[in-house]
Amino acid sequence: MSHERALPSGLRSYLFAPGNHPRKVAKVFAAGADAVLLDLEDAVPIAEKESTRAAVVEAMRAPRSARGYIRVNGLETAWCADDIACVVGHGVDGIVLPKIESAEQVRAAAAFIAAAERVAGLAVGAIELMAIVETARGIEFANEIAAADPRLKRLAFGGGDYTNDLDLEWTLEEHELAYARARLTHASRVAGIEPPVDTVVIEVKDIARFSRSAQNGRRMGLYGKLCIHPDQVAPCNAAFTPTAEQVAQARAVVEAFEQAEAAGSASIQVNGQFVDYPIVFKARRVLAAAARAAG
Repeated sequence: MSHERALPSGLRSYLFAPGNHPRKVAKVFAAGADAVLLDLEDAVPIAEKESTRAAVVEAMRAPRSARGYIRVNGLETAWCADDIACVVGHGVDGIVLPKIESAEQVRAAAAFIAAAERVAGLAVGAIELMAIVETARGIEFANEIAAADPRLKRLAFGGGDYTNDLDLEWTLEEHELAYARARLTHASRVAGIEPPVDTVVIEVKDIARFSRSAQNGRRMGLYGKLCIHPDQVAPCNAAFTPTAEQVAQARAVVEAFEQAEAAGSASIQVNGQFVDYPIVFKARRVLAAAARAAG
């Protein structure tokens, strides 16, 4: 396998809004999130699922700075195929698939999207696909899911359904999420796709808990986080943006190493830290992340 790493898209915050709630849809694009996920699934009552499709399509066609995704209903439901057929079109950046447990599900959804792209006059492959893995079965098949189809750009972790599936206590420390996070991070790396996106935090008023959760995910190799309240956006963006101190250290490492390398050395010390090629590669990723956040 190549050592090339798929860089994160630069999207740090993915903010959900129920597609059937006009006031929330109207406000969500101004909340400062890097991406907006208009929902047709859990946040929408059964009686309104079909009628909500047109509403999210209309919202996606409006001018906006955030990227726009639509979470459709799961493949096991009666709505998924028609959701995709109705919402894929100009203005939509991607489809989010919930409760993914197999590579076959990813490929089935990709085929639905390709058919809808042809009908809409889009190039096949124009619409991104993000799969939420949120059950024990999905976690165990993460490698196959991550490599299932070229359209799949990234996985996301659904901690709420995952802890419910296994009857886990979701604690402040989140040790019970470590295995799932590690599986998704490794599977994404092996498949050569972007790092996975971290789970929501359901305590919408506890910003300290949200920030801690985001830091937990970032330390384990995830990049970006699902948000369910506008107040979570700013701490989310902060958690996935390198600090000024991290940027300064990374810059010092890269500059010192480049000078040493030109003089024939590939191992040095910078501010008490041993530096060789792996450390330099990581420092360059920090600088790239800072540049994406600033741009």
